[in-house]
Amino acid sequence: MGSHPLNLALRFLLEIIALLIAGIWGWNQGNGIFGYIYALGLPLLLSAIWGTFNVLNDPSRSGKAPVKVRGWIRLLLELLFFSAACLMLFDMEHKPFYLIFGAIVAIHYLFSFDRIAWLLKQK
Repeated sequence: MGSHPLNLALRFLLEIIALLIAGIWGWNQGNGIFGYIYALGLPLLLSAIWGTFNVLNDPSRSGKAPVKVRGWIRLLLELLFFSAACLMLFDMEHKPFYLIFGAIVAIHYLFSFDRIAWLLKQK
């Protein structure tokens, strides 16, 4: 179920939203030119990390791994990525949004139980 097209579309949407949250949070952290740097730099950094560290032959991704990592490391990376987005919303005092976003991420991972089991078996 973790590789079902609807679940993959949901994960992609969650990834995009998390990057937008990082950009908004970054904008709020800086003044003047630093606001622009943080607003653009933080999402770029996060997306580079997201796309670089992968499990080889992950059926929910392209199967390519620029930097091959173990499955549990990839799962931890994903959880940190989405948790950071929730914490950024919390920091910006957007309580309904961080609760909703966190709940949708949790639902996504509940439907991805087969992918989680696969990731935990990968070395």
